[in-house]
Amino acid sequence: MHRFKWTALFLAIGLSMQAWADEAALKKIIEAAYPKFKVDNVTKTPYGGLYEVFMGGQIIYTDDKFSFLIAEGKLVDPKTKKDITSDRLDELTKIDFNALPLDQAIKVVKGNGSRKLVVFSDVDCPFCKRLEQKELSSINDVTIYTFLYPIESLHPDAANKSKSIWCASNRVKAWNEWIFNNRLPTGTAKCEVPLEKVGELARKYGVNSTPTMFFEDGKRMLGAQPAAEIEKGLVAGKKS
Repeated sequence: MHRFKWTALFLAIGLSMQAWADEAALKKIIEAAYPKFKVDNVTKTPYGGLYEVFMGGQIIYTDDKFSFLIAEGKLVDPKTKKDITSDRLDELTKIDFNALPLDQAIKVVKGNGSRKLVVFSDVDCPFCKRLEQKELSSINDVTIYTFLYPIESLHPDAANKSKSIWCASNRVKAWNEWIFNNRLPTGTAKCEVPLEKVGELARKYGVNSTPTMFFEDGKRMLGAQPAAEIEKGLVAGKKS
């Protein structure tokens, strides 16, 4: 009986020392890969051989060889720093650009217009205006198709403003006047406005925020991203 207790005790100590050795070795591997970050704690979890690593004020998960890491719900290759989850999500959320009903969008041609960009925009969305004023204004040789997509739960008057712009005698001028001068067309022109169709299209493609952009390769970009990032998307989209 005593022999069994001592054997069990030594086994427990051995396993504990092995776990500590694995955690210490993993700590060194991580610190070598990310020298700017201090690894505060490494603990093996009871889930599928995963280790919990507390570093840089956040928790990440990895295996004993640091062959991958999971941070903020994303799988990352620690060698290349490639965000595997985001890259995969880009592929899974691609759309068929050529199937878009571009006749339901405001068409703005800049330069030779050789590249194409689609934007879902809410007229009262401050980020949409910033995208137009600060980023898209500096990009040339592109045709921009803007789908007016008022999110009425956030901007109750956006639909009325969208109708006013769409029904203007010159939609491009009306759009630019609103974006850059905050002026809507005068008068009460009426026409068939495709807001419901655009709403259906947005729901079909999972567009739930503005601005949302789509490039020719079908990949999307969310938010008022810097012009340099949009330019990269245009280049990649044109090559596809």
